[in-house]
Amino acid sequence: MKPGPSRIVAAAAAVTVALTLASCGSAKQSTGSSGGGSGSASGPIKIGLLLPETKTTRYEQFDKPLIEQAIKAIAPDAQIDYYNANQDATTQQTQVDTALTKGNQVLILDAVDAKSIQSSVQKAHDAGVKVVAYDRLAQGPIDAYVSFDNFKVGVLQGEALVTAVGDKASAGKIIMINGSPTDPNAAEFKAGAHSAIDGKLTIGKEYDTPNWDPNNANQEAAAAITALGAPNVVGVYSANDGMAAGIATALKAANLSVPLTGQDAQLDAVQRILVNTQTMSIYKPYKPEADAAAAMAVALAQGKGVPTASATATSTSGSGNKVPSVLITPIVLVKANIKDTVVKDGLYTVAQICTPDYAAACADAGLS
Repeated sequence: MKPGPSRIVAAAAAVTVALTLASCGSAKQSTGSSGGGSGSASGPIKIGLLLPETKTTRYEQFDKPLIEQAIKAIAPDAQIDYYNANQDATTQQTQVDTALTKGNQVLILDAVDAKSIQSSVQKAHDAGVKVVAYDRLAQGPIDAYVSFDNFKVGVLQGEALVTAVGDKASAGKIIMINGSPTDPNAAEFKAGAHSAIDGKLTIGKEYDTPNWDPNNANQEAAAAITALGAPNVVGVYSANDGMAAGIATALKAANLSVPLTGQDAQLDAVQRILVNTQTMSIYKPYKPEADAAAAMAVALAQGKGVPTASATATSTSGSGNKVPSVLITPIVLVKANIKDTVVKDGLYTVAQICTPDYAAACADAGLS
């Protein structure tokens, strides 16, 4: 099966980054700068990796190891200090302080709260430490940004829901369960989804869910079903798979089987797609994102500046800062392309997906 346009774009981004990595990796550390944000001849470069939480499986399972591997591929002697904020913005601010104290020259930062972290970003900037925003665009003087086209993610989710609801659109209303109001990506997902949904589906209830919490999403869905009446619910927009898990439980309790969206291609979501309790997810290949972040971080630590070959876009943060960016195209994940996306790319094996409870559904989907 030939890759679709989205996979070609992602692959092209990965190739571009790989070429950048090769050029960075062959160079010695810069000896012309002694500031905190660039490498020196005194020792290996030091990079701080700050991820936001552990409730979403991607960070510990994929992002952390992939970023670390990519950095080591370019700069084998690099020191990497890892921090996870466990969804606590204050903890993350303290972790930035720790990273600065340790002498980290570049921070790869996935912000818990894009606004509240601004003072920490400014502190890093004032200390000469470069900051690469990863996946979420933090406010303040960010030096580079790596993510996906987040508005497009929302558009793809919304279009999928509209298609799945189909001719039942006039028979009822949908529930929209968006992500955390402190996450700028959530606002982009929401805007993209509305651009696809508005005028085509009627929104009965809509929520912004603090911390992307699956339990909150479950409660929101249950309350909405009660308020609207189960027979009047024709679909649910969920901004990610973690919340979709909680929503799916609420739908099951109400004996409802309606289209449900998601994002992140979590293993449990892939399994729900197989048994038709979730309609789709958004697969965001983590390796191109991790590779791009590593390329930028190492180049900045070596005093080379942002690799312009890969940072072909510009993003504007909530604080008005314009940031050179790598934006990778997301991919719609449905039952028909599980084998050609998450399995082919090595995200999961067939054995991981096709546990005994899902064996029959796997056979029907041609997964073996």
